[in-house]
Amino acid sequence: MDKFTTLTAIAAPLPEANIDTDKIIPARFLKTTKRTGLGVHAFDSMRYREDGSENPDFVLNREPYRNAQILIAHENFGCGSSREHAPWALLDFGLRCVIAPSFADIFFNNSFKNGILPIRLPREVCDTLMEDAAQGANSRLTVDLARQVVIRPDGTEVPFEVDPLRKHLLLEGLDDIGQTLQQEQSIAAFEAKRAKEEPWRTVIALD
Repeated sequence: MDKFTTLTAIAAPLPEANIDTDKIIPARFLKTTKRTGLGVHAFDSMRYREDGSENPDFVLNREPYRNAQILIAHENFGCGSSREHAPWALLDFGLRCVIAPSFADIFFNNSFKNGILPIRLPREVCDTLMEDAAQGANSRLTVDLARQVVIRPDGTEVPFEVDPLRKHLLLEGLDDIGQTLQQEQSIAAFEAKRAKEEPWRTVIALD
């Protein structure tokens, strides 16, 4: 998992509440177990018309927001089913941070596990950041995870809260497996000790 330290990027304003996981990645695209290739289908029903052509009114189809790495939305982002494909799709599209007043719990947790930083900020602050984002390519936001601030184009700093452990894991680029592998030496020592003291527990591979 890529580290998340400081991100300065274009932010896309999506002033809608209750964006559910089926809007983020429709169920028909959940056949894959790969984390790549889903970005083209992110927000599929909003990005594309019935004939498959792009909807020019959708923010991520417009310049400069095609290259957005930050998304700003309204309440209850990521509600609906618990599909982990939702953060996979956002990440594959290129989004590393979502800012909203509130998130569905499962989506919130899955985002951290996949390298996306979800930031909770009051509705009025999100609206102000959307106004900044509406200025386009010349108006970039900076998210400094170490300092826990969002920096507006005028230099104003907006503090945010984040769980210390989740912050550490993002800064170090550690998912659940990476976190476990940090204890690899201790695990190996335990297994060696158990194999010596309780050899009957050792599994012998048979050809």
